[in-house]
Amino acid sequence: MSYRTEEVAYVQPTQPAAAAQVSQQRSTAEYRALDAAHHIHPFSDMGSLNKSGSRVIVKAKGVYLWDSEGNQIIDGMAGLWCVNVGYGRQELADAAYRQMQQLPFYNTFFKTTHPPVIELSALLAELAPAPFNHFFYCNSGSEGNDTVLRIVHQYWATQGKHAKKYVISRRNGYHGSTIAGGTLGGMGYMHEQMPSKVENIVHIDQPYYFGEAEGNLTPEEFGLARAQQLEAKILEIGAENVAAFIGEPFQGAGGVIFPPSTYWPEIQRICRKYDILLVADEVIGGFGRTGEWFAHQHFEFEPDLITLAKGLTSGYVPMGAVGLHDRVAKAIIENGDFNHGLTYSGHPVAAAVAVANLKLLRDEKIVERVKTDTGPYFQKKLRDTFANHPIIGDIAGVGLVAGLQLAQDPKTRKRFANGGEVGTICRDFCFNGNLIMRATGDRMLLSPPLAITKQEIDEIVSKAKKAIDATAQQLGIS
Repeated sequence: MSYRTEEVAYVQPTQPAAAAQVSQQRSTAEYRALDAAHHIHPFSDMGSLNKSGSRVIVKAKGVYLWDSEGNQIIDGMAGLWCVNVGYGRQELADAAYRQMQQLPFYNTFFKTTHPPVIELSALLAELAPAPFNHFFYCNSGSEGNDTVLRIVHQYWATQGKHAKKYVISRRNGYHGSTIAGGTLGGMGYMHEQMPSKVENIVHIDQPYYFGEAEGNLTPEEFGLARAQQLEAKILEIGAENVAAFIGEPFQGAGGVIFPPSTYWPEIQRICRKYDILLVADEVIGGFGRTGEWFAHQHFEFEPDLITLAKGLTSGYVPMGAVGLHDRVAKAIIENGDFNHGLTYSGHPVAAAVAVANLKLLRDEKIVERVKTDTGPYFQKKLRDTFANHPIIGDIAGVGLVAGLQLAQDPKTRKRFANGGEVGTICRDFCFNGNLIMRATGDRMLLSPPLAITKQEIDEIVSKAKKAIDATAQQLGIS
C-alpha cells in the first residue's frame, strides 16, 4: 500500500512583524534558483528538491528559526542534534570575534600549540569522567571516528598485538559520512553507494526491541540476546584478531533507539573478557542530551574512547574530538609518532567557541536542568500526550531526546509496510506546521536545544500532536 503526501500551505507567523524582519540581499525565488543551480545538498534527491525549492532559513534565536518568507519555526532538532545552548548566544559570537582578532589560525603541528586549545583540553578533562584526560581534535564526528580507527590500530601495535585489526559495529548504527565513518556505520543505503569500504569492519544486529524482537522475548531478554551477538562474532573472528567494538550509547540517526537495560552491561562484560577496546560514539549524546554530560554515563558503562562533536561547540563552528582513556593515551604518548592529523586540528577559533559554550552549559547549569527539570517534563509530556494514540507504538528517550514509533497496530508492534512513506507524510505535516521534527523511516525524532523552556516544550509537543493526528487521518486510522 502506498500513501499520497498532501501539500500543506506554510502557516504564517504569529510573532510581531519586527521579530521576523531580516536583511535579505535577494528574494526567496532568487535564493532558490541559485541554490538549485549551484548547491548539492547532503543526503538529498536533488532533482526532486530543485523542483520544489529549498526552504531558505535566514535567522535564528533561542529555539526558533525564521525563513525568507517570514515564517517562525520551532526547532525540535537543535539543528542537527547540536545547538545545545540555543541560537544567538552573544557569548559565543564574542569568543569567536576576539579569537579571530588575536589569532585567527595556527596549526598544532611542528611542536606548537596555543591558549584556546590548551584551555579547552583542560576544561574537557574537568567535565569528562576521571579516566579521560587527553583529547585529539578534528572538524566533525565523521573525522572523529576516522581518528578512532587510527588510535585503535596504533594502540594495539604498541601492545605488540598487530593481528588485532577487526572493528565490530552495528547495523543501522551511524558513525559519519567519510569512507571510514560510513563503513563503520551500518546504514545499508549508504553502503550501496560506497563500493570502496574500509576493510576489517563487520556488523552485528542493533538492539531495536520494537522493530526486531520476535516471539515472547521481554526487552531484558532481547537486550542480552543482541549483546551476546558481539561475543558470537568475536569467537567467529577470533579474539586475537578483534580490536574494538563501537556503538552509540543510543542510536541517533538510526531512530533514537534506546537499548534495553541489560544491553550495555553485557557489551562491557564481553569487551573486558576478550580484551577489546570499547568505543562510545558520543557525537549526539555528548554534552547534556540525556541529562548527563555524556550519554554513556546514563547507561552506566565505561568506554576506552569517546567520539565528540556537535554539542562541543553547540554547532556554532565545526569541531570534533576524540577523548582517550588514560591507559590508551599512555600507550600512544609513550610509543613514538602518532602519524595522524588535520590542518584544522584544534583550530583556535573553534576551540575558543567550544570553551565559551562548555562554560555556558556548566555555569548556567543547563545539563543539570535537563536531568532534573526540563528533561523529565519533556518525557512526561510526550507520554501523556500520546498515550493510547492510534499510530504511536512506542516512545523512547530520556532527557531532551525522543523517538516516537509510528505503527499500524501499536498493541501488536505491527509496523507500516511502507513506514518510510508514513514517516515522510508526518515530517511534511510537521514542517508545514512550522515544527522541525525529523523522520527516520517510521520513527519521528525530537532533540530540541537544551536551553528550551517548558512553555516551548509545550509548543513542540502540541505541534507534533497536530502533525501525527493529521497523519493518522490521512491514513484513515482513528
